[in-house]
Amino acid sequence: MRQVLITRAGPPDVLRITDGPDPEPKSGEVRIRVAAIGINFADIMGRLGIYPDAPKIPYVPGYEVAGVIDAVGPGGDPALVGTDVFALTAFGGYRDVLCVPAAQAVPRPANMTVEQASGFSLVHLTAYAALVALARVRPGDRVLIHAAAGGVGLAAVDICRIFHATVYGTASAHKHDFLRDCGVQFPIDYHTQNVAHTIQHLTGGRGVDVALDPLGGRSWRKSYRMLAPAGRMVVYGISNMAPGPKRSPWAVLRTLAGIPWLRFNPVALTSDNKGVMGLNMAYLQRDPALLRGWLDQLLAWYGEGRLRVHVDRVFVMDEVADAHRYIQERRNIGKVILKPRA
Repeated sequence: MRQVLITRAGPPDVLRITDGPDPEPKSGEVRIRVAAIGINFADIMGRLGIYPDAPKIPYVPGYEVAGVIDAVGPGGDPALVGTDVFALTAFGGYRDVLCVPAAQAVPRPANMTVEQASGFSLVHLTAYAALVALARVRPGDRVLIHAAAGGVGLAAVDICRIFHATVYGTASAHKHDFLRDCGVQFPIDYHTQNVAHTIQHLTGGRGVDVALDPLGGRSWRKSYRMLAPAGRMVVYGISNMAPGPKRSPWAVLRTLAGIPWLRFNPVALTSDNKGVMGLNMAYLQRDPALLRGWLDQLLAWYGEGRLRVHVDRVFVMDEVADAHRYIQERRNIGKVILKPRA
């Protein structure tokens, strides 16, 4: 077994590839021979040592994989061997062989590549939880999606299209044509445009009904102000704490100081007639039945051609540091995938 280990908190070069014996599945588990691994920004936050839910360093990062079942635990169904599957892993996914509970291994649709499968679950479940379960998006809603060209952002764009919502998406200018093709009616360049002023202009001063914000800090304050009456904001990340390849205590403190703690309290929310909801998929993984119900709906939409998985680039395991740099430089459109071998 080959695996990627975070040896200490720091830049991408702290990632090390190590070898070890193949794990044996326990009762109720299956073993997956991994063909592709989804990389997520939470992996980078963990590498920097600023992800509170991560295991103690050193550990193997990774939330999602795709591959083939090559063994089952005692009492398991031997007919599962040879099944193409994808699975959430809750850390430990940067391996070429791993074991997961059998219920977490989902058969891969025939029209989904192994690369797409490895990047499907987490971003689509996050977008579904934010838009459908929490914000209750409705036809005609105006939805602001920050980081719209990322994995979660593109998944959210597709779900908004299913619900006939109008999408305002922030991204660098060179990504705007792609976003328009995906269904973003109003791409906004956060580098050169004042997002709040642009939203006010585009909505005739009303604001948006839903805002998805994974940035944190002052961005949460600004997104909250952009909400229309009865608007809902879902926060599901705090990526502004990781602006560069190395951990920055100043960026962490600045982001935390920018959070509108006083605004997000019951009295203020009541007066403003707005809602703020938090989302952490690491904790939702403790309710696999809930996630499987959402995943079944997402797979049904995928089967109907209503959801897509855009794989931006594939790296091999020996290039894992380059893959992390690529994401931190905000160069990707959609998912970045890691493969154990070429």
